[in-house]
Amino acid sequence: MAISNEQLLSAVKKYPIVVGCVVLSIASLVGLYLRADLTPEATVQLEELAKKGKRVATNIKYASELDQQLNAVTAANKEIDSRLVRADQLAGNLQYFYELESSTGTKLLDLRQLPPGAKGPGKKSFEPVGFAVALAGTYPQLVEFLQRLEGGKHFCRILSISFTPAAKDSNDSLSLGRPESLTVNLTLELLGQP
Repeated sequence: MAISNEQLLSAVKKYPIVVGCVVLSIASLVGLYLRADLTPEATVQLEELAKKGKRVATNIKYASELDQQLNAVTAANKEIDSRLVRADQLAGNLQYFYELESSTGTKLLDLRQLPPGAKGPGKKSFEPVGFAVALAGTYPQLVEFLQRLEGGKHFCRILSISFTPAAKDSNDSLSLGRPESLTVNLTLELLGQP
């Protein structure tokens, strides 16, 4: 039973919607079969574009505050830079401790700037400048010295500290009671630039 062209044409005219759906379904299945290997690639591209879109949206959202943030960071950098010591300016660095000595009433026994430590790989913006300090004074004077050092114009980190009673008279005999004066040995670092 062969179908002639006339019968086929009359069936198409009689049921145009059914024929159109069948042809569209067949075309969709062929297209789906031929493009099935492109789906994972398209999914990866879609995810990348979605990430890029989120990043652009975030940049647009926060770009309005960018100038204020840049000004705040620049001001903070200037503030930090003004509080740094310079390793090669020995006289200025030691003068800081002499000023602390005179303002607190303590007596500096020894003050030395330590040589720089080993540098790690890469360029560093900040480098600690080490100091060894020995001073004498009463307990309140020494505490005031440490507080001024901690809250002073330079960033300070105390690495080690030891308090010992100071000798009371010239023959170096120690009193058995509470000592009137103490000696403090400090090892500290001030934040600086290389």
